[in-house]
Amino acid sequence: MSESRTLPRAPVLTIDGPGGAGKGTISRLVAERLGWHLLDSGALYRLTALAAGKHGVALDDETGLAEVARHLDVVFVAEDAATRVMLEGEDATTTIRTEQVGDAASRVAALPAVRQALLSRQRDFRKPPGLVADGRDMGTVVFTEAPLKIFLTASAEERAHRRQRQLREAGVDAILSSLLKEIQARDARDMQRSVAPLKPADEAITLDTTRLTIPEVVDRLTELLTQRGLFSDA
Repeated sequence: MSESRTLPRAPVLTIDGPGGAGKGTISRLVAERLGWHLLDSGALYRLTALAAGKHGVALDDETGLAEVARHLDVVFVAEDAATRVMLEGEDATTTIRTEQVGDAASRVAALPAVRQALLSRQRDFRKPPGLVADGRDMGTVVFTEAPLKIFLTASAEERAHRRQRQLREAGVDAILSSLLKEIQARDARDMQRSVAPLKPADEAITLDTTRLTIPEVVDRLTELLTQRGLFSDA
């Protein structure tokens, strides 16, 4: 799955890592600061899983899931500090962030045919002036020639605490020990899958966010982009 040579040569910052490491929030904030486009690749897998459920396609039906992925009716609507996600004309922004859909997405993402079906769609996000690509295989598979690759991580315990806070803020009660087990199981599944396993790209810079604030991470990434001549806020 080599990257197409016909893609526009806009710079790409890839941000990979496990769930709960802060990829989504940090990617959005960096994209806003740079004025670049944003790709939330995880949303595409979550949307595939959600659409499959709506249309009665089983999570072990690889051929059927790939067909769903190829024909996703999705629109991303930028609204102030967030992005609204529309699936088949309905707002799916909140639904795709549930633990149930996240677990289903992890299973769907392990299927080679689904990943292949979404590959071109992900690469189409690469447009001037640049792209921040958030996911699990952005640097290792989707944008192999990206000039800056980041692997964000944090301890499983910290990621479980973050997820619990998010759920409580949304009015949902959650047991920390259960969240921790779900995160550990998802990590294992993502790292052990046969296609595009979760791992840092060889040239990626690993950044542990366990004890870092979001602004500190955003500043650090902006500094790295500036050092490599990919961005200037002058």
